Amino acid sequence: MPMTAVPPSCQILDGKALAQKMQGELQRDIAQLVAQGHRSPGLAVLMVGDNPASAVYVRNKERACEKLSMVSFGKHFPADTDQETLTAAIASLNEDERVDGILVQLPLPDHLDAVKLLHTIDPGKDADGLHPVNLGHLVRGETGLRSCTPAGVMALLAEYNLDLTGKNAVVLGRSILVGKPLALMLLEKNCTVTIAHSRTQNLADITRQADILVAAIGKPEFVTADMVKPGAIVVDVGINRLDLGEGKSKLVGDVDFAGVAPIASYLTPVPGGIGPMTVTLLLANTVASYRQRLGL
Repeated sequence: MPMTAVPPSCQILDGKALAQKMQGELQRDIAQLVAQGHRSPGLAVLMVGDNPASAVYVRNKERACEKLSMVSFGKHFPADTDQETLTAAIASLNEDERVDGILVQLPLPDHLDAVKLLHTIDPGKDADGLHPVNLGHLVRGETGLRSCTPAGVMALLAEYNLDLTGKNAVVLGRSILVGKPLALMLLEKNCTVTIAHSRTQNLADITRQADILVAAIGKPEFVTADMVKPGAIVVDVGINRLDLGEGKSKLVGDVDFAGVAPIASYLTPVPGGIGPMTVTLLLANTVASYRQRLGL
């Protein structure tokens, strides 16, 4: 959590604490099922190349799997791996009865078609919730594996018993990873939703109308106090590393935490907000797939 003092009027939405709680529940669930004679759930993470940030994310996921007694089927491919090799690897994992969730770590090298690879994953093993079948279920309001970061946002809001009905929600960012699916999830909770993006005009006028403001644009500390309605719920999905010089850096979100904290009623920190929830929902999706595949 940032060292910045938080005014008494602003409550921190503690994603790290909720993630630990949810992972504890998953851990107990898995232990009980294994004790009954079932195998452990399996998650396969495919990584291509040596992107340092991706390597950190993959290690975090593998450690989380180990903590929950899940089996990790990590596959690391050289940066020059071709599309056909990865397609074949995914096809093999689709058929592997030990594997319940499959994740392709993004970004991929430029010569690879990430969309085609994601479409190759069995929708029932789509741990990231990005297959068109699962996105279609979301559009229709049906149950299914849901995109991890937006689902993590919704779980965090629910943990604090925040009533979303009738609230004006503004989502900054229209990506298929966060913005679009999150807008649909907010609609499910009867919010009035606006999606803003790089071509939106009079952006601050729009964000100041938001009872719930979500920033997911990848711009460090972009959302400032003058863009926030007093008493708003502010969710910061951004994770940006700022270079401080002399080999030092720090993580910041898309929201100016120090400036917005005196204005908002609820605010997620970076780190310790949505990041831990994303990993937890990935694990939860894998366990949900595992249960469905075993008929539990």
